[in-house]
Amino acid sequence: MAVAATRWVPRALRRAWTDNPLPLDLAFYLACAGYALIVALTNEFYGFRIWGNFAVAGYGLAAAHSGWLLLRARAGRAATGWWQSRWAGVAAAFVIGMVVPLGVLVVRRLTGVDWLITPWSWSAQPEVWVIERSGDLLLERGTPYVDVTALGRPPEVNDYTPYGPVMSLFGLPRALFGGTPVNDALTDARLMFALVACACVLIALKLLGRPKVPVRAAQLAVVFPMTAYNWATQGPDLAIVGLIIVGIVLAARDRPVAAAILLALVSSAKLTAAIATPVPAMLVLARLGKRGLARFVTAWLAMCALLNVPVLLVDPKSFLEHLLWFPAGMGVVTSPAASPLPGHLIASTGTVGKVASFALLGAAAIAILVWLVRRPPTTASDAMLRTAIGLGAFTLLTPATRYGYLVYPLVLLGAMLGCRSAEAERDEFVTSS
Repeated sequence: MAVAATRWVPRALRRAWTDNPLPLDLAFYLACAGYALIVALTNEFYGFRIWGNFAVAGYGLAAAHSGWLLLRARAGRAATGWWQSRWAGVAAAFVIGMVVPLGVLVVRRLTGVDWLITPWSWSAQPEVWVIERSGDLLLERGTPYVDVTALGRPPEVNDYTPYGPVMSLFGLPRALFGGTPVNDALTDARLMFALVACACVLIALKLLGRPKVPVRAAQLAVVFPMTAYNWATQGPDLAIVGLIIVGIVLAARDRPVAAAILLALVSSAKLTAAIATPVPAMLVLARLGKRGLARFVTAWLAMCALLNVPVLLVDPKSFLEHLLWFPAGMGVVTSPAASPLPGHLIASTGTVGKVASFALLGAAAIAILVWLVRRPPTTASDAMLRTAIGLGAFTLLTPATRYGYLVYPLVLLGAMLGCRSAEAERDEFVTSS
């Protein structure tokens, strides 16, 4: 299956991808280092600049290691030991470019300047403090959403919590145990996101039978700059995409109810992530038929109702304002999500542009649904690819968008490579036995 899926790829690129990967590794790390350097020198946010400085060192060391391996290979010297494997470069980029800056920023945040209107001093992006605040509000009021019309002052962007109720769970550790410098550091929401993301990787690998993970998969899913700076400065999208991956793998392992419950958690944490649900649903249909799909849909709907209806009943107006009207650009305050991607650029031309951007988004959604119905996915890797394309199209074509949301298709493409490796190992085992 993996071979058939890559027949259209030029032979030279296939060789660079698999047979002779070191030149591409070197180019990858050099490009990542160049991007990190630009971020370190030009970004307005303190956290991004700190990440950029460490990432330049991490990617630079990984590039140097890849260059050293390339020279050894051309000299005919065989690689022996872990240090002479391609994984050493991944480890350098991960530890120096992700773990270290996260630790530095978590400690630096204890200075308490993140709530100021000074992006050049923020150690964490606003979504981190907003989610931690939502944990406090959930404990105190039963809803993570404030009434922005009753603040006694004009509301501003950071008064909003544009996430579902489940996202507040990541803020509960600080709400419950924070209050001292050590506890505040240990309960930083970014650490919660990182722990969940790592747990998702381990769970997915266990469900897949602990396959040999391709280095290229780790490069795309883990140490790519969008993943790396998300890890250090914010983090919620990594936890969400990790849960999506586990949900897809559960569906591929013919566990529709567990997959549906997990994807309901995802949908109730970030509403836009709900658009990933149709792909595993069609995967269940292709593998288990209509009864399996009925179990999936019933479990998903029941879990979504259980997670959202109680919070909705506490304050329906605020629930809709935060979760629907604000992200859609129809709230009291307009969402600032406006990266210059195609959908936003088209919409910014005026009324006709807005109509055109939504028409393109709708056309893409219809095309993907037709693709799913006519050729439903039957494996985890195929479902990962479909989900990556769907979320990528949504990110590129929606009028209110951010560059950072491209982390979803990139991580999913990396996960697809890992799933293909597992499927190839399983096919080889079946054939040999």
